[in-house]
Amino acid sequence: MPQGDARRLPPRAYCANGVWPEAVMEEHYGARVAQAMAARLQSAINEKGWSVAELSRRSGVARYTISKALTGEAWPDLLTIANLERALEADLWPGRVV
Repeated sequence: MPQGDARRLPPRAYCANGVWPEAVMEEHYGARVAQAMAARLQSAINEKGWSVAELSRRSGVARYTISKALTGEAWPDLLTIANLERALEADLWPGRVV
């Protein structure tokens, strides 16, 4: 991994200027992906009119995990993202061409 153990810090730790999730990010590709995914997740939740609790119930992902992804406090894993995408019927992965 070119960035070494840069994952030891949460994604929001790589904010260069501003506040997560709108902040300008440092040159850390993973943190930028997490930032874009968090923005897409929040948008999809808003479009459905759901709460985090409702998304948790429908996706099987813990509320705590969803909240941590939204606030940039954790690196969401692929299974978490896949379960959220299925429940929301939305593409959360930034830059993917389907």
